[in-house]
Amino acid sequence: MRLRKGERADTEAIIKVINTAFRHAESFFIERDRIDTDSVRGFLHAGEFVIAEEAGTVAGCVYLERRGDRGYIGLLSVDPSCQRSGLGSKLMVAAEDRCRELGCHAVDLQIVSLRQELPEFYRRRGYVPNGTAPFPADLVTKLPCHFIKMSKPLATR
Repeated sequence: MRLRKGERADTEAIIKVINTAFRHAESFFIERDRIDTDSVRGFLHAGEFVIAEEAGTVAGCVYLERRGDRGYIGLLSVDPSCQRSGLGSKLMVAAEDRCRELGCHAVDLQIVSLRQELPEFYRRRGYVPNGTAPFPADLVTKLPCHFIKMSKPLATR
């Protein structure tokens, strides 16, 4: 598995892996694609994706963005056929390392409250909850939900 920076040419592969992963994990509470072409292009303009690729196929990705002296990580996505392989953890390490390279002293992320497996996944990596945020009002969900905000200081490696 090779990790690399995503490029504009990767847009369709990024869309596919994100929508596949989120559909697999979130279909119990939301019925829509997670991302589209315009969104990916906007993310590529504001930040960057780390892509996990094997034999020319994108198996996972994660988005990161520098926001002042802090990093933001989001859209961690692993193709369902590759989940539970450690790939999500490898992508998180790569995103955190890239945030360090960008001069970030801490990283922020947010997770959907209904995803019960996620708080522990991030706690094991040093993230702690530090607040909540509303789920976008324009997104219709089958169940009420909100975001849980989490942060982690980035120690020098």
